[in-house]
Amino acid sequence: MAEADNTQHIDLNALEAMLESGVSRPVRRQLNSLSGADCAHLLTTLPQRQRNLLWPLIDEDLKPEVLAHLPEDIRQYYIAHMDADELAELIEELDTDDLADLLQELPKAITAQVLQSLEEEDRQRVEQVMAFEEDSAGGLMNTDVISVRPTHTLDVVLRYLRRFDELPPMTDSLMVINRQEDFIGVLPLSRILISDPELSVRELMDTDVEAIPVDMPSHEVAELFARDDLVSAPVVNEHGKLLGRITIDDAVDVMRDEADHSLLASVGLDEEEDTFAPARKAAKGRAVWLGINLITAFIASAVIGLFDATIEKVVALAILMPVVASMGGIAGSQTLTLIIRGMALGQINPGNASWLLRREVIVSLLNGVLWALVIAAVAVAWFKDPLIGVIIAAAIVINLLAASLAGALIPQLLKKMDIDPALAGGVILTTVTDVVGFMAFLGLATVFYA
Repeated sequence: MAEADNTQHIDLNALEAMLESGVSRPVRRQLNSLSGADCAHLLTTLPQRQRNLLWPLIDEDLKPEVLAHLPEDIRQYYIAHMDADELAELIEELDTDDLADLLQELPKAITAQVLQSLEEEDRQRVEQVMAFEEDSAGGLMNTDVISVRPTHTLDVVLRYLRRFDELPPMTDSLMVINRQEDFIGVLPLSRILISDPELSVRELMDTDVEAIPVDMPSHEVAELFARDDLVSAPVVNEHGKLLGRITIDDAVDVMRDEADHSLLASVGLDEEEDTFAPARKAAKGRAVWLGINLITAFIASAVIGLFDATIEKVVALAILMPVVASMGGIAGSQTLTLIIRGMALGQINPGNASWLLRREVIVSLLNGVLWALVIAAVAVAWFKDPLIGVIIAAAIVINLLAASLAGALIPQLLKKMDIDPALAGGVILTTVTDVVGFMAFLGLATVFYA
């Protein structure tokens, strides 16, 4: 088996032959030398049959971390094949935020059993995180936080820290709270190490740190981490009391999930889509989207059918129709992608939306005129008919204008209707550009050739 950074080069046939022949010890040793994240990545690069051969070889103390890093679809497969006692024993060692995320995916009976098996303090932490929406700051946060009082000296803080076997992961600062547990600032670890031990926390702490409201949407949390280059950030309730913290690894997960969602939703796929899912399952998931697209294709075909008499007269129209639709589709997709990205980054608001719309219209006019002239020249040279050049040039300009308007307005309208623009925007845009393109091209041809 290859190293963690070369898992994509694993020979599946050789691996399967090795395991089925009983030579599992070297595989087990190398598998358990990986981190939980690398081991999970390895499993995602294999078809289900090979995953099932490797899973029993993973040490029990490594499996919780592997489960936490697996995509939901694959994780659910393994969870479904465990009994309640085995699962409870396995996952109770996870970090608070990972455990809370996992428990929200389980049946209520198993969730209750796992919570019952936890120590009182750990159970309260997990229940606190589970009380918040999964896609909010509260759902992302970890309650494993080290806090200090502003009146303590650094010497006291250092002696306090030495009582821990290890610090929570991604600890770059200590949280400073008062006796009422109100968040008042952070104390960077680097400042503790280089400052006079007799100085107080109050003298060295940062009070201008922006605490994250517990109900802030997760995508806004990720934007905040990206914008301010944060490693960790405190989470507070509406009264300013410290509840926990969010770390960069959780923010990166949100960024990756958002990117996956936008990419896959545009073609009707789930972001949890298993690359190596069985063919029947993959086909089932894609069939619905193909059916939706078939409906839009029939709409475009119906428009073409309205002008069948004109097409019979001028065969060149049938040859040139895809050019008009394709140019509109590309131009519209460019605008649509730009707008959806701007909305995801929080860059588009009512104050600048109209300016952006005007800009996109101007861009489409400039490109429309440029490429209309090029396409008209090619059409005239090809079919020796100046009129066909005029018709297709006009249709190109009209369709590019419609495409830019649709690409700019559709995402904003869908968002107001609480519909994901990444999921539905592409289908609607394709329908608009096809229908407008064919209608403009064939309609003008009918007028001029009648």
